[in-house]
Amino acid sequence: MKIGAIEAGGTKFVCAVSDEQLTIVAREQIPTTTPAETMGAVISFFQKNPVDAMGIGSFGPIDVAVNSVTYGYITATPKVGWRDYDFLGTMKKAFDIPYVWTTDVNVAAYGELKLGAAQGLKSCVYLTVGTGIGGGAVINGQLLHGFGHPEMGHMLIRHDPADTYQGHCPFHADCLEGLAAGPALEQRYQRKAQTLAGDDPAWTLEANYLAQACVDLTVTLSPEMIIFGGGVMKQQQLFPLIRQQFAQQLAGYVPTPAIDDYIVPVQLGDNAGITGCLLLAQEQLR
Repeated sequence: MKIGAIEAGGTKFVCAVSDEQLTIVAREQIPTTTPAETMGAVISFFQKNPVDAMGIGSFGPIDVAVNSVTYGYITATPKVGWRDYDFLGTMKKAFDIPYVWTTDVNVAAYGELKLGAAQGLKSCVYLTVGTGIGGGAVINGQLLHGFGHPEMGHMLIRHDPADTYQGHCPFHADCLEGLAAGPALEQRYQRKAQTLAGDDPAWTLEANYLAQACVDLTVTLSPEMIIFGGGVMKQQQLFPLIRQQFAQQLAGYVPTPAIDDYIVPVQLGDNAGITGCLLLAQEQLR
């Protein structure tokens, strides 16, 4: 038995094949260009490395409603050429196997729950903070889907009165992504975020916004852990700042797990998504 995985990102696709023990036996990175070019390379990879089931975690927005006529599509993405693209249908035409279809952040959350930071728990939220902000959740062992999938990066938060930056989200301006994603940091300070000093006040403001998101997620979903990944979160000084501001903002309203074990960095790193895809595909075979 071989298991397939596609982590489809706006910059690159990662394709992988594993055995039943989840040991990866083939892996390839493919640039995200046009659907024809990228998907042609993806299909070619799996023709050379056939699998019995596949997990797909895609950039979005995507349609995850099984009864929808556009189920399996990438929908209103700003990614040129990919809007209203039938991703899952394209794969099904090439390979008649079982599939799991969800978001890239949902598969990362699942990977972290089963084999990463949240191993042994029943619920977690995974937030990635980079070029954009996205979030996925696993609640009682199940991926969180409703009529659609979570879009946690677009939750509305309080704009710090001292922050004059208006936000870069084209839909909501100062939503979480508009204020706290990498491009917001760069536009606000006119320099790359990674060039800011570790003790720069910029990180206190960033932590304020991310802590607000953690409060919202805590009182809405009661996850057993909130896990942060993405390029911005490689700034390790953010974690104590987020925890401190989270405690102040939550103000003891509900009890949470010990704060150092509650708001944590991703453990599987860049492999969280692929791991989640493989795990979900493996469950299809069972």
